Amino acid sequence: MSANSAAAKPKKAVSRHEMSKFKWTLKEIKRNRAAYAMIAPFVLIFFIFTVLPVIVSIVLSFTDFNMLQTPHIVGVDNYITLFLDDDVFLIAVKNTFIFAAIVGPASYLISFISAWFINELPPKIRALVTLIFYSPSISGGAYLMWKIVFSGDSYGYANAILIDLGIISMPIQWFENADYVMPLCIVVALWTSLGTAFLSFIAGFQGVDHSLYEAGAVDGIKNRWQELWYVTLPTMRPQLMFGAIMSITQSFGFGAVVTALAGFPSVDYAAHTIMHHLDDYGSTRWEVGYASAIATVLFVIMYGANALVKKFLSKVGS
Repeated sequence: MSANSAAAKPKKAVSRHEMSKFKWTLKEIKRNRAAYAMIAPFVLIFFIFTVLPVIVSIVLSFTDFNMLQTPHIVGVDNYITLFLDDDVFLIAVKNTFIFAAIVGPASYLISFISAWFINELPPKIRALVTLIFYSPSISGGAYLMWKIVFSGDSYGYANAILIDLGIISMPIQWFENADYVMPLCIVVALWTSLGTAFLSFIAGFQGVDHSLYEAGAVDGIKNRWQELWYVTLPTMRPQLMFGAIMSITQSFGFGAVVTALAGFPSVDYAAHTIMHHLDDYGSTRWEVGYASAIATVLFVIMYGANALVKKFLSKVGS
């Protein structure tokens, strides 16, 4: 073999394993520099307004900081106080888990079933029904209707109906009674839960290739339930994951429902959540170090819940 023919041999591509991860990353960025330049503004904004605040919050959770004086490190004292001395926080944790355990899965299923139902409608009717279902989640005065329905006087619709039926003789103070606050807030939260996850499910149903259903019929799929499990759910896995994350985030981070309906704090802390506790110490008392510890605990809880859901959904349709 001549020297010229040997030189004409193509160079062997260098694999990722033959170079350091850092060098491989730089090479990929250089090769796709146009794409990285386009996503750079989003990455920068995401880092500044999402990643950086989380890091700062974790750091401040180990300090005593009141926004006026220089923070000084107190170690894990905030966490010890949080779990051993703060009885209201323990109530907030219990209420948050109760709310999340009910509203999270229920809103997820309601959003999916509603989207499945709407997807079967004709296009023009589908658009109208989607708007009707979605509107409570974006309506700023959505809670006002429920305050009228469950007004504590005899003019409230719920009290008026119950009095007319002879079930009660005196009006019930719905949002001033600890027995009713949490159930009513859960009902209202479910009513307003058809939000972003609901729209993502509709988009997922619209994106399913109908030829997959034909192929499934050839392979032995006989009914709509089998189509749903073996074709629709695997195809919609990205939307299912996104909807789960949104539902979990919404269920753990709720607080506006209780504040709008029952005030702050709710009677006997019956619907007091971690978000309320965070708002109390962060925005009212300005104990930022302690509030950061509360935020860090909530972040860990939400991250763990998202990881569990991701692990569960990875098995759907597999």
